[in-house]
Amino acid sequence: MYHLFTPVAIGGLELPNHLVRSATAEFLADSEGRPEEALKTLYSDLVDGGVGLIITGHMYVHPGGQCHDRMVGIYADELIPGLRELAKTVHTKGGRAVVQINHGGMQCSTETVADAVAPSAIQADWLKRSARTMSNSEIEEVIRAFALAARRAKVAGFDGVQIHAAHGYLVNQFLSPLVNRREDEWGGDIHGRASFLRSICSAVRSEVGSGYPMLIKLGLADSVDGGLSLAEGLEVVSELESMGLDAVEISAGIGGRRSAAILPGIRKEGDEAYFRSWAREAKRRTRLPILLVGGLRSLSVMEDVLTSGDADLISMCRPLICEPDLPRRLVSGAQERSSCISGNRCWPEGEEAAISCKCPR
Repeated sequence: MYHLFTPVAIGGLELPNHLVRSATAEFLADSEGRPEEALKTLYSDLVDGGVGLIITGHMYVHPGGQCHDRMVGIYADELIPGLRELAKTVHTKGGRAVVQINHGGMQCSTETVADAVAPSAIQADWLKRSARTMSNSEIEEVIRAFALAARRAKVAGFDGVQIHAAHGYLVNQFLSPLVNRREDEWGGDIHGRASFLRSICSAVRSEVGSGYPMLIKLGLADSVDGGLSLAEGLEVVSELESMGLDAVEISAGIGGRRSAAILPGIRKEGDEAYFRSWAREAKRRTRLPILLVGGLRSLSVMEDVLTSGDADLISMCRPLICEPDLPRRLVSGAQERSSCISGNRCWPEGEEAAISCKCPR
């Protein structure tokens, strides 16, 4: 039996295998952020396909943090019934699901947020829009919004939450010296810039209690000049356990037009697991389970990552858009790698409804 298909735990959450569906934008909500039926079908297919854990598409915790239209919301109690139905869909099939909670900050589209905010006022050619500096009261409001969103996830029956701290969204913006130029307690060195994340974790933990799984998707480095460095990102990793977190998913990139999170053209094993060396470094700084995402396609590579100890779980996104039943295909021996060609053509175009594979197959 491959190690990939043996049980594993994140905190008190027992999983049937080490395969995780990594979060993505799904574009399957109505104008108020309520999940559509098609999202239930998507998650049902993933559970049937054998994935051990679903991390939902990012859900916005505050109306001012909606990244794009048709994004699922978790910003108000009125949304709990729809979220409960979504969780029930997963659990009825025997699956597990964690909600990714997020605020877009400067990454919010002009169609959804008229007045975008960021740690500091920023305007750059690699950004789609400018943003203004958040006030201290707005910072506290958003921290509270993350905590209440986590409570709603728990009330709705989800198995945990994941704080989105990557890809140029608001938590990543606070960590990044490229965006966070504040001179108060929310800025300065990496310890000060991590205060926003630290406060969110504390507030979430107060709302959901000590036993509820709390994960993080962490952009370990911005991979741009003047951005969060790998050394600083590893400093954050060393503090995550004391923040009350239960696992960390490693990623990168500041977002906008400078994202390093998705590399196209994964054609051979040598192209896969492009954050593996970072995961190895992170493992030296924390006892928390590491979820590795980034170009994983082959069963042999996934197995080597796990048996080497470089990471504890394997996260995938695009391959599971292409083949929701990939885990079952791998465990049965029907195929040895994903047929995803990493063409980055998953997201809606024109009047299309949601994510789907558009690459030739």
